Amino acid sequence: MEGKRFIRNRKNLLLSIGGGVLITLLIVFIVTPIISLLFRTTPEQFLASLSNPVVWNAVVLSLITASTATIIIIGVGTPVAWINARHRYPGRELVDTLIDLPLVLPPTVAGLALLMAFGRMGLIGGFFYGFGISIAFTTLAVVIAQIFVSLPFYIRQARSSFEELDTMYENAARSLGSTPLPTFFTVIMPLVKYGLISGAIMSFARALGEFGATIMFAGNYQGRTQTMPLAIYTTMQGDLDLSITLSIILIIISFIVIALVKFKLKGHA
Repeated sequence: MEGKRFIRNRKNLLLSIGGGVLITLLIVFIVTPIISLLFRTTPEQFLASLSNPVVWNAVVLSLITASTATIIIIGVGTPVAWINARHRYPGRELVDTLIDLPLVLPPTVAGLALLMAFGRMGLIGGFFYGFGISIAFTTLAVVIAQIFVSLPFYIRQARSSFEELDTMYENAARSLGSTPLPTFFTVIMPLVKYGLISGAIMSFARALGEFGATIMFAGNYQGRTQTMPLAIYTTMQGDLDLSITLSIILIIISFIVIALVKFKLKGHA
């Protein structure tokens, strides 16, 4: 009996050590490149770079476009996720597959596809261009590209949240005379809001870091379409300090966003 207990304790110890080593290696692998960025600049260089218009233009544009894209994604994606979670209809699996398609498409392919659809000679863009409205290579194109690549992140999380919600709450509300729309906003939404917030943050972070589809469809024009990832790519070829500053800002924003969500969701778990 004692021998079996000794062997079991030894196995548990080895598993704990192995798990600790794997976690340590993973953390080192993730943190080392980030620390390397911090060591390549000084506080003086970082602060000096902040005064450069390229930095502020890229930061402001990125925050505005990513926020706009996220708001649109929430407005469109929430009802779609609800319908796909609660209702069966012909072609639902195909719809789910198409929604997830941007997740596996190379960003450059996504950008080229958007250009063929919304460019001046595109299927949709050509119609608008006939009225003097150009979509490609504008700030609107940045938002469209961000929506295209970020939408699946929100819908997947929102649908999962709706599917996990017990239908008894809806049934109870309806038995008390509530109609579907008030039930959705007063009963269902409060119960799944933290899951939706998580999905929205994931979409925002994805939109904030979008590069390939943006540069293909919107171009790289300072103050108009040059988001932070594009500005990092551009400045890296001529001013490494600016590139590092933008990278650090993007890391800080991403870390704060993710940390806030995790702490908020943990507080309501």
